[in-house]
Amino acid sequence: MAEGRTGWRVAEAPGPAVCAEVLAAAFAEESTARWICRGSDAVRGRWFAALLRTQATVAGGRRLLVSDPDGRAVGAAVLTPPSGRPPVGARVTWTARTLAHCGGRALTRTLRYLAVTERSAPPDAWTLEFIGVRPEYAGKGAGRRLLEELPASAPAPGGIFLTTSDTANVGLYESFGFTVTGRLRIGPLETVAMWRAPGPPPPR
Repeated sequence: MAEGRTGWRVAEAPGPAVCAEVLAAAFAEESTARWICRGSDAVRGRWFAALLRTQATVAGGRRLLVSDPDGRAVGAAVLTPPSGRPPVGARVTWTARTLAHCGGRALTRTLRYLAVTERSAPPDAWTLEFIGVRPEYAGKGAGRRLLEELPASAPAPGGIFLTTSDTANVGLYESFGFTVTGRLRIGPLETVAMWRAPGPPPPR
């Protein structure tokens, strides 16, 4: 477990359930999650639970959890290695679970989002699937602490790829070395694709 200057502690390989809980809170107002989950807190919680449970089956996948000095989990990041995919059985289970617990609209919109964004990913890059911090901890450095850990957690020659529909985050990602590689239209969403070369983050 690594501890930053501000007391944020980052742990690798936390359980998928705790990451799902943190991310469901972090993405309460995020436009992609609201579009997929229809703005429902209950659906969003079940959606993240299904996704993180499935991502945990990806060989080499990484999860990071940042906690405050009192040990409360406040933020999480989820990374998938180049060409990483869940086993067929896990994908079938995810489909059934998402359909049953989140509804057909959430399932089809998730698949629609993935179909577009996966085509934009460099073939040898890690994908930062999610990164988020509980709203009450936003702006206090927990998200930056997670971003600082990404280069060591994604040691691929192809760098790190992400997409975001929250344009307010683009400047933050750019300060960590990400550059905009494309702008995607997915339903009502204006989604920005970004990529970061391997190596340490630039000085800030």
